[in-house]
Amino acid sequence: MNIEVVKSKLHRVTITEADLNYVGSITIDEDLMDAANLIANEKVQVVNINNGERLETYIIKGERGTGQICMNGPAARKVAVGDIIIIISYASMEFEEAKKYEPVLIFPDTHTNKIV
Repeated sequence: MNIEVVKSKLHRVTITEADLNYVGSITIDEDLMDAANLIANEKVQVVNINNGERLETYIIKGERGTGQICMNGPAARKVAVGDIIIIISYASMEFEEAKKYEPVLIFPDTHTNKIV
């Protein structure tokens, strides 16, 4: 039996941009992606602390070292610049493996989105 477990989490990052006219996805600073073990095109859940919205999308690499967190496309209506969000990725694995798995949890500086 396989179950889904948290693989990675960027906890409490700040939305720096919202681009309604982009094709879709969330753009994340590549430094944050590396720290959280996330890759381009990976499916993620985004949870907005400010308004309770929850949505799924995929990752696009952002410019390294900028702290960029940009919600793109229609999902841009679910956030406002300055909102605090949590970005979560999940992995499917065997039950016994999942019991031993330790997710990567990153807690960046909420004001700059930089790794503390």
